[in-house]
Amino acid sequence: MKTILLSFLLGIFILNSTAQNNIGINNPTPDASAVLDLTSSNTGFLPPRVADTNAVSNPAEGLVIYDMSVHCMRYFNGTIWSDCMGNIAPNFTWSCGYDFLDERDGQSYATVQIGTQCWMAENLNIGTMTPGVHHTQNGILEKHCYDDDIVNCDNYGGLYEWDEMMHYSTTPGVKGICPPGWHIPTDEEWCTLENFIDSDTVPCDIIGYRGTDAGGNLKETGNSHWLSPNVGATNSSNFTALPAGWRWYHGLFSGITTTAFFWSSTEYDTNNAMDRFLENEYGQSGRGWHSKEGAHSVRCLKD
Repeated sequence: MKTILLSFLLGIFILNSTAQNNIGINNPTPDASAVLDLTSSNTGFLPPRVADTNAVSNPAEGLVIYDMSVHCMRYFNGTIWSDCMGNIAPNFTWSCGYDFLDERDGQSYATVQIGTQCWMAENLNIGTMTPGVHHTQNGILEKHCYDDDIVNCDNYGGLYEWDEMMHYSTTPGVKGICPPGWHIPTDEEWCTLENFIDSDTVPCDIIGYRGTDAGGNLKETGNSHWLSPNVGATNSSNFTALPAGWRWYHGLFSGITTTAFFWSSTEYDTNNAMDRFLENEYGQSGRGWHSKEGAHSVRCLKD
């Protein structure tokens, strides 16, 4: 079959090529400025259709695909995928469960409906990595990457200090560094999530592990990212929590492959804020508080 296809393509090249070695399909005299000239009055060109741009391994600069998740053409500029090329069809309405395109930097995030809430199903990863320094209110979106390695941000998302994440607000539920139409979940909104997916009641005001299996239902399954034993991991919620670890307030990193920490937008006191944590050795979800100068993962919640 491969031999037949090769012979067919070679025949097209021989019959339709010019001195410039360009090829025409349905066109014996392809335009000299085009390496490939497709001609038709009643059919179109169908490019590769991709449901998740992250599935394209090592894309070349200039690679063009049709993104099925946002229904538009996009190209890779050598660093990130472009915004949509052209207008999305007017009859397309985004809904939770489709990927969401962050037009600020062209990154795409999976989303998931869990009860009445729509969550990003990936850790936020916007901003500039700033090794070895605390974030400041300087008008630049900044992040930490575990061990100051940008590859860890690519795999696990960014780690953010609380004030930077909140855009230096202390209002619970603020947009912060989330895209327009999304916000940083409050402590109460995290508890709403836990109680929807846990098989038992999760007390909202207790520090430490609570409930029965919310943690396992949030964690990605297997050991591609989580260190064994990854207790109770079913990812039945499709939240796909990853063990990105965290950055201590003094600058050291801990917990990659074993622990996930997620900020809430609710303060514990002036210097600390509420968070959620998951571990590879527990099937429950944990509630706690940490220094705002530490850095955790961020999940955005739809307004």
